[in-house]
Amino acid sequence: MSEKKSSFLIPVIGTAVIIAGGIAAYMYLKGGANSSSPLGSAKLVPATALMATYIDTNPEFWNKLQQFGTPEAQKLLAKEFQDFNQQMLNDSQISYEADIKPWVGGVMIAVLPPEAKKVSQNNFRSPEAPNFLLVVNIKDKIAALKFANKLKDKKNVKVQESDYKGQKIIESTDKGQPTYVTVLNNEHLLLTSNKQSVEKAIDTYKGEPSFASKEGANEILGKGVDVKNNLAQIYVPDYANMVQQLTAFNPQSKPLPPQTLAQIKQVKSMTAGVGIDDAGLRFKAIVNLDPQLNKFQYETTSAKIVGQFPSETLALASGQGISKSWQTFVEQSKDYPELNQGLQQARTQLKFLQLDLDKDIFGWMNGEFGLGAIQSNQGLLANVGFGGALVLDTSDRKTAEATFTKLDNFAKQQSLNVAQKSIGGKNITEWQIPQQGALVAHGWLNENTAFLAIGGPVADTLVDRKGAALDQSDSFKTITGSLQKPNGGYFYLDMDKTKTIIERLSTQSQPLPPDAIAILTSIRGIGVTVNSPSKSMTQMELLLSLKPSKGK
Repeated sequence: MSEKKSSFLIPVIGTAVIIAGGIAAYMYLKGGANSSSPLGSAKLVPATALMATYIDTNPEFWNKLQQFGTPEAQKLLAKEFQDFNQQMLNDSQISYEADIKPWVGGVMIAVLPPEAKKVSQNNFRSPEAPNFLLVVNIKDKIAALKFANKLKDKKNVKVQESDYKGQKIIESTDKGQPTYVTVLNNEHLLLTSNKQSVEKAIDTYKGEPSFASKEGANEILGKGVDVKNNLAQIYVPDYANMVQQLTAFNPQSKPLPPQTLAQIKQVKSMTAGVGIDDAGLRFKAIVNLDPQLNKFQYETTSAKIVGQFPSETLALASGQGISKSWQTFVEQSKDYPELNQGLQQARTQLKFLQLDLDKDIFGWMNGEFGLGAIQSNQGLLANVGFGGALVLDTSDRKTAEATFTKLDNFAKQQSLNVAQKSIGGKNITEWQIPQQGALVAHGWLNENTAFLAIGGPVADTLVDRKGAALDQSDSFKTITGSLQKPNGGYFYLDMDKTKTIIERLSTQSQPLPPDAIAILTSIRGIGVTVNSPSKSMTQMELLLSLKPSKGK
């Protein structure tokens, strides 16, 4: 994205630039403050728009962020905003809090397709970034008029007016960059850096098809995503078309092969939203799928596998049915020659170890699984502070044990010492490096649950757990307890434990700056889960769990 487009995306700066001169008289006061909504704003966006984001500027929602974070983090964010406001003030004598915030309602940012560039003599077309159209709701016309009057005398800005179908367009040029504005019905201010985009918006206002009337758009605009204290929502009514158009206008991108296009067409539309509640920042996304094209077989989990991990676990990804996912991957790889070639090479290489990739590696992984990072300061893990573990439920223990035996034989060929030991009545096999300790260990936690651990101490912790299980820990309950159920598994990250590891590793190179420490200290953790009520819908939820500020 060009610097021009990036700077334009800050609505308040764009507004400060383009309203200068003449617009005060045009903004004739009529009626009270109007209500703002995604659907209302979308009716002014041309139907060609690829996607749109609606930002709710309700200060009550945004102020809820103040209930979270350490004093250091809050001071950091306050300073960032103060620096931003001061930069605006120095450049244009404009204050966001005093001059802009009082009149700006909801803001919709629509992404329109880029215009095709003419092919040059050497047959080269430079990439063109998409065009952005901002639809700003005017919630207080008197405050907007005061703002416009303040900007009338702004220097170094060239302003000229034009008429398009009876609608006034004001063009301002600041430092060689044009910006266009029009006010529709004294209720919405439209901003863009492309004149054709504002003209298309006026056509839409006068009756041409809008983003709201686009197939699939009206439903997702009306429903949105259910989050408390909604800060922003994203709407993509035709996902495949968006990807195709953005790819087509970038000459550096290769045309999408039919196989990739078929994968993309599985997704019909997408809606996402972010809000803030008592737990922190919550992000939800709804993906509407074509059930005829969707080949993935979703499975819910009981999440019992989480109970096999200790409370020392700092990160975890869990799910269900690796074997079925592998089968789907193998089936789809047939449509991709390069991927299929790599798959065949992997099968060939494993045959030298007398292993069948499909049967011996993935075939028996048909139950729940969990892949976790676990704190440990012993043995080979002393320097890094953590190890890893893969825990798997299976109904085919015989095949799993045969696979472990073949892997043990390979380890012996690599001059590793393969030894047995017993902990708490359970047998563990370790691959030991002479004079250093166990590198890898594997065994069984119960009749149907196998594990493979990186680092002997991690295996010891799994088999002979002293403290509470992960699913009984306060951290896991707080970070994942409010996520949707049933689901297909979790991604979980404990930031306190992770920060300890980051600080340990960073001291070996360069210590973390104070600002980074302040932000990390304010985060309790991250929880993510996915569920699929049907083959035509997948839902994702992410919680950035934040620590309450002191005194809250």
